[in-house]
Amino acid sequence: MHYVVKRLIAAIPLIIGITFLSFMIMKMAPGDPVSNYMDPQMGKEDMAQIRENLGFDDPLLLQYGKWLKEVCKGNLGFSFVSGQNVMSAILQRLPATLILSMSSLVLILMITLPLGLLSGYKKGSVFDDSVTVFTFVGLSIPAFWLGLIFILGFSLKLDLFPTSGFLDPELMGSSMISQVLNIAHHLFLPLLTILVGGIASLTRYHRFGIISILSQDYITCARARGLSETRILYKHAFKNAALPIITILGLSLPDLIGGSFIIEYIFSWPGMGQLGVNAIFARDYPIIMGTLLFTSVLIILGNLCADIAYAMVDPRIRKPS
Repeated sequence: MHYVVKRLIAAIPLIIGITFLSFMIMKMAPGDPVSNYMDPQMGKEDMAQIRENLGFDDPLLLQYGKWLKEVCKGNLGFSFVSGQNVMSAILQRLPATLILSMSSLVLILMITLPLGLLSGYKKGSVFDDSVTVFTFVGLSIPAFWLGLIFILGFSLKLDLFPTSGFLDPELMGSSMISQVLNIAHHLFLPLLTILVGGIASLTRYHRFGIISILSQDYITCARARGLSETRILYKHAFKNAALPIITILGLSLPDLIGGSFIIEYIFSWPGMGQLGVNAIFARDYPIIMGTLLFTSVLIILGNLCADIAYAMVDPRIRKPS
């Protein structure tokens, strides 16, 4: 518990650093959100007044300080485009993002661990060669391109899955089971798009880990003592090979969450990713900073969970008090 508290406290300057750099990059990028307010009837004086009202004439450090001060009060501001409270807008989109990210994370682990284990154990077999081909193909295909191919094939050609959305409007007042099934129907293609790359990446690492461990001397000794292959695989090899997978998964969380943002935009999945991408195109600074803040918090919490899981899998690891 003490370790968790220390990590959470250490995350505060990390979040400040991430948001500071993001804020500066966003402000230095070409374009100006004041253009959203442009009107043929407005003169230069009116535009200058808008810039002053929004605080764009202040030094960048002062602008960031004002934003950070409001964040500490729980106020993320209001959208330049819709006028909606940023916190409310993000909280409305957060469940959809968590559904997509968490379901992909769970399925990647459920598929990768046994797949890498069997592939490493059956090294050189037809099964191992098939898995190797799949992993190379999965790592080579860009996720956004694969998503478009899935839309073209499964949605437009075969008409099996919807091209976009979260829940059909006519089912808003239906039973919970009907809504869950409909959400799962919409979730299938974006989830499949994320799974291909995620499974391919982690399976390669897990396969190499299993092959390396099975060549160790203590595995040879275990076989010499007459231990069954099942016990050797699951009692010794699997547990030791899971350690680097947990580490790599923790390091992959930024790619997983950031990648889901692109997938959300492609499939019009109403999560934070779609909200953030639309905000970038509209130069909606409050929404951009709000989504960056929430994304940073999710990634830091995910890495913390990975560290805790690492310590649980390997009791030899002791965190400093």
